[in-house]
Amino acid sequence: MSQDRKVVRTRDVMTGEFVMIDGLMTVQEALKIFQAENARVLIINKRHDDDEYGLLLLSDIAKKVVAQDRSPERVNVYEVMAKPVISVDPHMDIRYCSRLFENFGLAHAPVIENDQVLGIVSYRSIVLKGLLGS
Repeated sequence: MSQDRKVVRTRDVMTGEFVMIDGLMTVQEALKIFQAENARVLIINKRHDDDEYGLLLLSDIAKKVVAQDRSPERVNVYEVMAKPVISVDPHMDIRYCSRLFENFGLAHAPVIENDQVLGIVSYRSIVLKGLLGS
């Protein structure tokens, strides 16, 4: 590979638009936010300094609520979310980010720096923004 290759970082391809919610919210309330915000993922905020961020995908709801015939009005987000999440450094080369996704079966990850969420990176953003530059 050429030494002149421009390194594309996760910061360059992440989306800075994300929705952060509380884990005590019901799945029904979270679904309304997914729909209103046209979101693909919701980040669950930390409850205290020693806590970790969580992540909620529609697939989590399908697997842990719909498939198990549970009521979305009676299930809290913290019961079905992924936590702790694997996060990505904003300075990571997208090639390594993509490998990390493959190694751990991820499709989305929060981009975190200094314990603050900066955005979300996904396969979609890696390919469309990283390779096409759009």
